[in-house]
Amino acid sequence: MPTLQIEHGITTFTEWKTAFNRFADLRAQAGVRRHRIWQPVDDAHYVVIDLDFDSTEEAQAFLETLRERVWPSPQNAPALVGTPQTRILETVEEVETRERVEVSRTAAR
Repeated sequence: MPTLQIEHGITTFTEWKTAFNRFADLRAQAGVRRHRIWQPVDDAHYVVIDLDFDSTEEAQAFLETLRERVWPSPQNAPALVGTPQTRILETVEEVETRERVEVSRTAAR
């Protein structure tokens, strides 16, 4: 599943998220299947967004829409700081690992 990854500075998360939410229908129409929003633990003025698509072509088309219609407009992207860094990623491997730690009742006594 291709993922369009976007990262950039923001003024405030609240202002950015409000603007992001206004484009929910546009994302759905463009084929976004799921999104994830990340923030560095040490930088409240930065976001990383992952948008999952069924095809690389959909991801590329949506990236062009963002570049042409969303990011250049202060009304559409009021919290954007700087130029977004983007890349389209393809999953090579995905593994979920859960370590189980069992404690013996006799050892705990």
